[in-house]
Amino acid sequence: MKFSSRLHWDLTPNRVTVLLKAKRAAGEAIIDLTESNPTAAGFDYPAAQILSAFADPRNLIYEPSAQGLLSARQAIGPNPERLLLTASTSEAYAYLFKLLTDPGDEVLVPRPSYPLFEFLATLESVRVVQYPLFYHEGWSIDIQALASAVTSRTRAIVLVNPNNPTGSYLKQGELAELVKICQRHNLAIISDEVFADYAFHPDPERVTTLQKVEEVLTFSMSGLSKVCGLPQLKLGWIRANGPCAADAMERLELIADTFLSVATPVQHALPQLLVAGKAIQDQIRARATANLALLPHHLHVEGGWYATVRVPRTQSEEEWVLQLLTEHNILVQPGYFYDFDSEAYLILSLLTPPEKFRQAIPKLPL
Repeated sequence: MKFSSRLHWDLTPNRVTVLLKAKRAAGEAIIDLTESNPTAAGFDYPAAQILSAFADPRNLIYEPSAQGLLSARQAIGPNPERLLLTASTSEAYAYLFKLLTDPGDEVLVPRPSYPLFEFLATLESVRVVQYPLFYHEGWSIDIQALASAVTSRTRAIVLVNPNNPTGSYLKQGELAELVKICQRHNLAIISDEVFADYAFHPDPERVTTLQKVEEVLTFSMSGLSKVCGLPQLKLGWIRANGPCAADAMERLELIADTFLSVATPVQHALPQLLVAGKAIQDQIRARATANLALLPHHLHVEGGWYATVRVPRTQSEEEWVLQLLTEHNILVQPGYFYDFDSEAYLILSLLTPPEKFRQAIPKLPL
């Protein structure tokens, strides 16, 4: 059987996966510094408040709405006509790639960043072109390299704000340059803002959202997974702004109407879930802040759930990960998972329960 060439990835488990599986099969206790699932990280969820949000008789009636129920969109914020609900931000990316590109077109994505971009784009027959972030007392976009990466097939620039895993926010000056580039080449901006609520310190130069950008077509995304620490409830959203936003929304609605993937119960529950989620968000922010303070060194994390640390280049990142797992039962992620352009970096989850984080830090080669 011949399968699609879009599914070209090597599915062979890497050495870290093989070792981790063996250790868990042997019953060894692992200190997991990669945990990204807040529901498995020991937070106190207001269970009664969350569950009661679904005790709504309207959930027994199917009301297909491609854009999403108005009551749910109003709960997210103003101008609900500019909002479209999705089952996740991953689905939101898929919809936007369908909207903005033809097969063979390109989107610019940051490096380092979230490793899912290549999968999402390739499944839409779109080519990913990376633009670099560089580090000098903080992370910044290499604007010149980004501008040089634009070709006649480029259709959009993807931002992750704050970036995952560097935790760096877009700055006002960078946004101004990006707007100029997009105006010059007729490009859209896709801004992934799922971690935007988790800043560690204020910064007047920081751009926390692109929801008010009107000079170019802009799509801001977020969802329950990070805003409320509720990834299992599968609800995200896209907000469109700028020129042609109304036309874009009409086409997005057509795409969404083809799938109708957003469940009715979570839409009716959304107003109460956003209220309940504040307590979860506060816990996540407090833990991330406390864990970050335990790190003796990190690459200037501004927000989000992760910290990047630099380790000696005496061996590869994979060897560092294997050594920590073999000798100390500590699991971390290597920088190459996120396409860092050099070694050696390790990525630590700030969601880790504090007692485990405190236990692991002295064992790391910092």
